Amino acid sequence: MARTFTLQDANETLTMILPIMDEIQSIRRTILKHQPELWSMVERLAGNGGNLTLSKLQKDFDRFDKLVHQILDLGIEIKDINTGLIDFPALKDGRTVYLCWRYEEESIQFWHEIDAGFAGRQQIENFNDR
Repeated sequence: MARTFTLQDANETLTMILPIMDEIQSIRRTILKHQPELWSMVERLAGNGGNLTLSKLQKDFDRFDKLVHQILDLGIEIKDINTGLIDFPALKDGRTVYLCWRYEEESIQFWHEIDAGFAGRQQIENFNDR
């Protein structure tokens, strides 16, 4: 059975993963900044044996992958890496729902049904962990 979080567990875990999310967003910005030149670098890579910028970005990609897996390994689902949207599986009235958090929100302020997605987010005040 997959891990579920209480609201308290999710908020405590959030404080632990916030530095990870900060670093993920920083690496994401770096990669996006270099995106236009990436394809031409990849094309030239085969012909000249390498590219310093691409090598440095490879380290960013590797770190990015490691950080993402640190979050996933905790049982948290990453829904949108661009906005930093993550869901913590939780139980409400015996069924699985998501406690929903987006990067730069102070704490978990929303929850939603599994099939409702971001558009179906409801205020956390309407959540009961039963």
